[in-house]
Amino acid sequence: MPAARRMVVVGGDAAGMTAASQARRLRGPDELEIVAFERGDFTSYSACGIPYWIGGDVGERDALIARTPQEHRERGIDLRTRTEVTAIDADGGRVRARELPRDAPPGPEFWTGFDDLVIATGARPRRPRLPGIDAEGVHGVQSLEDGQAVLDDLDASQGRRRTGPGNGGTRKAVVVGAGYIGVEMAEALLLRGFGVTVLEGAPQPMTTLDPDMGELVRDAMCGMGMEVVTGAPVTAVETGQGGRVRAVTTEEATYPADVVVLGLGVAPETSLARESGLPLGESGGLLTDLAMRVRGRENIWAGGDCVEVLDLISGRTRHIALGTHANKHGQVIGANVGGGYATFPGVVGTAVSKVCDLEIARTGLLEEQAQEVGLQFVTVTAEATSRAGYFPGSRPMRVKMLAERGTGRLLGTQIVGREGAGKRVDIAAVALTAGMSVEQMTYLDLGYAPPFSPVWDPVLVAARKAAAAVSR
Repeated sequence: MPAARRMVVVGGDAAGMTAASQARRLRGPDELEIVAFERGDFTSYSACGIPYWIGGDVGERDALIARTPQEHRERGIDLRTRTEVTAIDADGGRVRARELPRDAPPGPEFWTGFDDLVIATGARPRRPRLPGIDAEGVHGVQSLEDGQAVLDDLDASQGRRRTGPGNGGTRKAVVVGAGYIGVEMAEALLLRGFGVTVLEGAPQPMTTLDPDMGELVRDAMCGMGMEVVTGAPVTAVETGQGGRVRAVTTEEATYPADVVVLGLGVAPETSLARESGLPLGESGGLLTDLAMRVRGRENIWAGGDCVEVLDLISGRTRHIALGTHANKHGQVIGANVGGGYATFPGVVGTAVSKVCDLEIARTGLLEEQAQEVGLQFVTVTAEATSRAGYFPGSRPMRVKMLAERGTGRLLGTQIVGREGAGKRVDIAAVALTAGMSVEQMTYLDLGYAPPFSPVWDPVLVAARKAAAAVSR
């Protein structure tokens, strides 16, 4: 009997372990040996849920874990936690790794050969090179270990007495950056009783929205009791006794801080890939074909937050770190390594979030992105309500829509509002994927009843306005 092929997976979260699990479903241990390396303690968990665990909406850490390392092992995967891959020998078909004992120096390095390699190294929080940025009390939030470190620090801060500027009893948290993680962590810290200041270098929070829509987010955050300072790039982190953070400074002011959370987004973690000469895109993410095979390599695959994906609207590759994509990448990779066939066609850039009761959603292109690729377009904004206006609980929302001049093709949609606003973006996501025009959208047969929607759904109100604008 010929020896089993060996699949080596680097990274034990969504993309990597989904690929391993899918390949195992298709091929038994006699045909395919699967070895997976994870430098941390946890596998197959929801990083997107970390702010809600910290804020108390999710009661315990383990609720975020879909499958434990032991459960993967019981399914025939040789999963090695606390083991770090330090090099990829792409031409030689092997990876170098070492164990990371909890209370001891790293173990000796060793090589493991592969027939198929899956790179699923994820992303890392952006940490600018600023004085004091690595001080105790400054946290990035990407892994469960990161989340636990934040929680431990928040609990410990209850026993610290503030000294110097800003004392008076309320613990102070500064969030640097107002992207998805930034606004979600701002809410979590507010719920835990901190006075929250959010510092953002851009003119408005949520640069994944156009500025006019981001202004709505800023107004809502301020109304919730947060201090939101925009146009304020951070220049340094000040430390006190023992090297712990005490304040964050901008060019204009100093903001006291018992704890600092970085919400500046993430970058692809592709240092191993770069060192091994694998192809990277403009954002530093790995480039793959539709089968999620690394370009130019027959037996190396990549998925999740470490890759760039095809934007179906602009035709360019983009780095979009979302668990939805990572799980689909893993399914595609696992099917292909396991002897089947699958492809990942691309994305339209759909994302949804919330800060307290404000729902924030977008899909497709922003105005700046549409301009960058040379599209001519119209924009419209519609004010509508989540339910029939006379029905109790109806809440306002704003829908912004971009459509291509001439063709009327939908290019993008943004929605900001209260309950019932966020998931409406899925209507636009389907329309974008289908290549629909805004006029075609106006005839979509959407569900209607006064408790759920007005006669004209807010997305269709915006589509009607866009269709009229395109025809002028």
